[in-house]
Amino acid sequence: MRRAIFPGSFDPLTLGHYDIIERGITLFDELIIAIGINADKKYMFSLTERQQFIEDAFKDEPKIKVVTYQGLTVDFCKEIGANFILRGLRNPADFEFEKAIAHTNRHLSEIETVFLLTSSGKSYISSSIVRDVIRNGGDYTSLVPSTVRHSTTKA
Repeated sequence: MRRAIFPGSFDPLTLGHYDIIERGITLFDELIIAIGINADKKYMFSLTERQQFIEDAFKDEPKIKVVTYQGLTVDFCKEIGANFILRGLRNPADFEFEKAIAHTNRHLSEIETVFLLTSSGKSYISSSIVRDVIRNGGDYTSLVPSTVRHSTTKA
């Protein structure tokens, strides 16, 4: 079985994430959306909200599971039997950052990292930009899936 994880904080889930997930499910038998928990990070949305955004967005996709984890991503991969890490790339800066992590992960384990380029129409979207738009009362609805639009009450 080709099992992959797509790790991230998903604070919130964006159309960029959604794009990578939709395309990733065509490559793997199972895609686990793994929400990392970092006690030192301040999130806009609770863990429960972030998990719900993703579960609602992919409720009709049996190949997707949504879980949370702490610690090293490669350790979590070993724990659940995932052989691949899926990552999205928006720009050259993402590539350089993700390449270093992928090399480190490969050094620590046999886990392969698979990169997908975000679709061109979504490559400018990031969770930090979405959070900034929400904080400042802007219209973020074209940046996130409907599950986030319908659930978001923060401003």
